Amino acid sequence: MRQRFGIGYDSHVFGAKRPLILGGVEIEHESGLKGHSDGDAVAHAVIDALLGSVAMGDIGKLFPNTDPRWKNADSMEMLADVRHRLMAASYAIVNIDVTVVAEKPKLAPYIDRMCENVSRTLGLPRRAVSIKAKTNEKMDSVGRGKGLQVYAIASVGGA
Repeated sequence: MRQRFGIGYDSHVFGAKRPLILGGVEIEHESGLKGHSDGDAVAHAVIDALLGSVAMGDIGKLFPNTDPRWKNADSMEMLADVRHRLMAASYAIVNIDVTVVAEKPKLAPYIDRMCENVSRTLGLPRRAVSIKAKTNEKMDSVGRGKGLQVYAIASVGGA
C-alpha cells in the first residue's frame, strides 16, 4: 500500500449569530464562526487534508460557497462524503492530526468529543485521530480573539 499525505488549513472569524461548532461539537462561546456552511473549521481543514492527499481538489471545489445546497450545511456530513469518495477511489485513511489555534474559547474540555466525532465519521479507531489546541500568545488577530485557525494533516494509503 502506497502512503500519501495531505495538509489542510482553514480559518474563520467569530461573529455569526449561531453556535460555535468544531469537530462536530457545539462549543460554549458568545458567537459562532462566519462561513457559508456551519463554519466547522476543524472539519474543513480535515476535508482539505484528505482531498489534498489524493489530489482530488479542495473543499471549495466539492462544496462551493456559491451553491445554496451548502448554506448552513453540517460539515461532518461533508466530511463523511469525502470519506466515501476516498473509499470509492480505493484509498484508506490511516490517521488525522489537527491543531486548532485560538486564544478563546479554551478547547481542552471538548477535545475528546471532537476526536470521537471525527474518528466515527471517518471510520477510524479513536487512536488514529489527534486534535490539539494552541494559543497564538496574543499575536495578530487570532491572538486577539477575532477568530481561529486550524491546521490538519492526513495520512492515507492505497491506489
